Amino acid sequence: MNTGKYVFSQVLDYVSIYEFDKYVSQYNGNHRVRELNCWNQFIQLFFGQLTSLNSLRDICLCLKAHNNKLYHLGIKKHVSHTTLSRANENRDYRIFAEFGNYLIELVRPLYANTQIKNIGLDNEILALDSTTISCSINLLTWAEGKYTRGAVKVHTLLDLRGNIPTFIHITDGKYHDANALDLITPQPDTIYLMDKAYVDFEALYRMQVTGSYFVTRAMSNQKYEVVEQNYNIDQTTGLRADKTIILTVSKSKKLYPEKLRLIEFHDTEKDNLLIFLTNNFEVSALEIANLYKNRWQIETFFKWIKQNLTIKKLWGHSPNLGGYLHLLNCCVHQTLCKK
Repeated sequence: MNTGKYVFSQVLDYVSIYEFDKYVSQYNGNHRVRELNCWNQFIQLFFGQLTSLNSLRDICLCLKAHNNKLYHLGIKKHVSHTTLSRANENRDYRIFAEFGNYLIELVRPLYANTQIKNIGLDNEILALDSTTISCSINLLTWAEGKYTRGAVKVHTLLDLRGNIPTFIHITDGKYHDANALDLITPQPDTIYLMDKAYVDFEALYRMQVTGSYFVTRAMSNQKYEVVEQNYNIDQTTGLRADKTIILTVSKSKKLYPEKLRLIEFHDTEKDNLLIFLTNNFEVSALEIANLYKNRWQIETFFKWIKQNLTIKKLWGHSPNLGGYLHLLNCCVHQTLCKK
């Protein structure tokens, strides 16, 4: 007979209740709580994620069926699904979101020296993108998407050294991707990789001013003037042009008054010409193309969370659920990285 700790209890050891209680106290999360405090609420949701349960009712029924094992799992007691649902709807999501940020900062240093394929830079390299989760507009009335459908967007900034999310923002489906740039504080010497949906020259210029770098795709109708061109490029690598440009449209030029670098690269696999915009004049043109190629890691990350986390069927209809998605996502990542 096995007398050791349950696997779930061992996994839970990586999550600090001491740090969690700091945020509970900060936001007064356990005020007038009798049955289900914030820590036990988190444990039950975490249990549901690791066991891939599809609803709060499934979580509560499963825990009730194993009532004699709850103490050894680290769970105080099981509750009804209505009690858990009310806690999810009414508890301050910032408790869970900020604890998720704490877990992120705990894990990232473990992968600070991880090498990125075909990249020899020491800078922090972050990829920004969003993924959409379809839902019922009749149930989630706040989650309006396109064409009268329901949708939730998960805006994510991913550290490519370890594929760890550093920023997550949950919105409705109509929230424009570029608006997420207003919520991110650019860090000096950090390289941000984005697709053309994030071409917002006001936000990009904020990155320039703070000393950070960006690599993005140029819009097809982009107007510019070439002020300098590097003809010494190896076209066998796929490079077609390396230019220094200034924007010519009055509004764009006002928002971004400095020079930009434009690089043309031919993708032989898909027979496609890719045009990149960046404010980094220090690295080679081929390295800029390789940097953008690594942006695909965030698409792989989105695929991973949809396959392994229970987010395609949301555990509630309240917008407050976003904080729990953030926390559970980060906790699972922290646990896997520690293991």
